[in-house]
Amino acid sequence: MTFEDIKEGLKKISKLMNLNEKEINILLKFKRIAKKELEINGKTYDAWRIVHNDSIGPGKGGIRFHPAVSEDEVKSLSFWMTVKTSLVGLPFGGAKGGVKINPKELNKEEIEKVSRAYIKTFNEFIGEDKDIPAPDVYTNSQIMGWMLDEFEKIKGRHEPGTITGKPVELGGSILREKATSEGGRIILNLFLERMNKKPRETRVVIQGFGNAGMNIAKMLHDEGYNIIGVSDSKGGIINKSGLDIEKMIKIKKEKDSVIYYPDIGKIYNKELLELETDVLVLAALENQITEKNADRVKAKYILEIANGPITSGGDDILCKKGIIVIPDILANAGGVVTSYCEWVNNITGGIFSKEVMEGILKEKMTTAFRRTYELYEEQKTKTFTMRNAAYIIAIKRILGAEKARGSI
Repeated sequence: MTFEDIKEGLKKISKLMNLNEKEINILLKFKRIAKKELEINGKTYDAWRIVHNDSIGPGKGGIRFHPAVSEDEVKSLSFWMTVKTSLVGLPFGGAKGGVKINPKELNKEEIEKVSRAYIKTFNEFIGEDKDIPAPDVYTNSQIMGWMLDEFEKIKGRHEPGTITGKPVELGGSILREKATSEGGRIILNLFLERMNKKPRETRVVIQGFGNAGMNIAKMLHDEGYNIIGVSDSKGGIINKSGLDIEKMIKIKKEKDSVIYYPDIGKIYNKELLELETDVLVLAALENQITEKNADRVKAKYILEIANGPITSGGDDILCKKGIIVIPDILANAGGVVTSYCEWVNNITGGIFSKEVMEGILKEKMTTAFRRTYELYEEQKTKTFTMRNAAYIIAIKRILGAEKARGSI
């Protein structure tokens, strides 16, 4: 159970921070858990919108369409959004949504019906100063466009700040498509500078070749990193001399999987996680490295682009092995930083230019990295991780807001 794993991780942090029972309970409490059933063409689908904490600001978080969506997963994702937005200094809390559905089995018209049904069902819970959805797994800007349109029809007014990740024509950000990957690239470069390691000396393996994985592969390849292995849901490929990323992206878009890359070694997804490499980028789903396989991981450093790809037990093993993990709440925060810029532009009439937004993204990611890494370095213990440091910084801000409100 993913949220049970979060509780285990929070126990470790609470000991490091000397949190009392009331503070721990506040961190585990949810502002709102809304579960509904969507009815489309005679079929019903479970759907959720959950807000974890809004002490700092309105809820913020994506909506995913996936057959494995569950309440436990959405709770976990909303918790991670709370600490993520806190860590990078945004005026948001954490939220998440999902529909238990397989979008690969639906045509465009059916996906639009699901999108509009979601808003018809949950519109009372969202708003630009209440809870602000965005894209997530198997949702995109077009789906956000349908959702905004439905919301504004119901409310009878324009409110573009209610949803981010929209098409540019509806007030979306031109940076959004690559924002998560760009944030991850910034963080990885800053980290490797501290390790005195240059891109051309660095081998990279990427698990997950969806939007985020594909974009960060292109970015790192262009900077001179040696991408030696990638995988998607159908399998992976490996070439220790380096992969042609442009060719791979073309194949992925045409055939929907990297495994069709010709004349090259094929590998199972689980084997890819165990390749010898400098950097392992986790850009797929949750719970990919656990106590069952962590001991076989050979990467020196791990960059978490996905949410929660390493369990608490897996984290402990990696730490004992000396593998440094750059945590998800830091590494993948570029998406929500750019969503913040889009939201500000929507509610103010567009005061940020592209250059200003790029500057905000770089500043927010750089500041969060510096604070996290400096706290990590200060501890100088084998059991204190970058994840510990990131959570401590984020939780201090959340509890500070709760104390200011009189909740503690």
